[in-house]
Amino acid sequence: MFMDLLIENINKIITIISLFSISIYFRVVLQALGQTWIKTISHTSTIVILPIITYIITNVISGNIALSLGMVGALSIVRFRNPVRSPLELSVYFGAITMGITAAVSIKWLIFLFLSLTLASLGLIIIHFLWPKLFNKQFFITSFSEGNSLSTLNIITTNEIEILNTNSDLMSKTKTDNEISYTFASSNFQTLKDIEISVSSVEGVKSFQLNK
Repeated sequence: MFMDLLIENINKIITIISLFSISIYFRVVLQALGQTWIKTISHTSTIVILPIITYIITNVISGNIALSLGMVGALSIVRFRNPVRSPLELSVYFGAITMGITAAVSIKWLIFLFLSLTLASLGLIIIHFLWPKLFNKQFFITSFSEGNSLSTLNIITTNEIEILNTNSDLMSKTKTDNEISYTFASSNFQTLKDIEISVSSVEGVKSFQLNK
């Protein structure tokens, strides 16, 4: 009995395993891109469970207009009560729902969605690394408010230092009568370490504060 049920629903089981695996994959990709918010239990659980829930719902209501209308009404009162940290977080939730729907319609579309998002992520990563080398400036700006894991460097000097003024990782510059405070932020700790080393012997530098 159990084996018959298992064989009968083998395609659905494979789809659910695929949804779980792809969700974990994108969780790892987001973490690698510095999105620290995804590392919490609640966010990781959401991105893993949401596609499976959506897949089950889509299968249940498919072909039944009455159930479909009832489900739309029920889902309309379900909302994310936690504040969305960034547009990316909202896109991740929407993508998780889309994964569940496409899995219910066609496994081919799920694979296509997976490959498309992978190529888009790889494209952004390549641009992120090549843009500074080609144009001597960052393609993306860094932001603490969007869940990025950033290292910071604060340098206090008594005079202007040109290499600091033109650095692409410079976040803020505060000038008083007696000193100038430079603040840098980057997801790459070694980049800030190199800045510190490059100006450590420059005349006028009073202090450093490097935070990882």
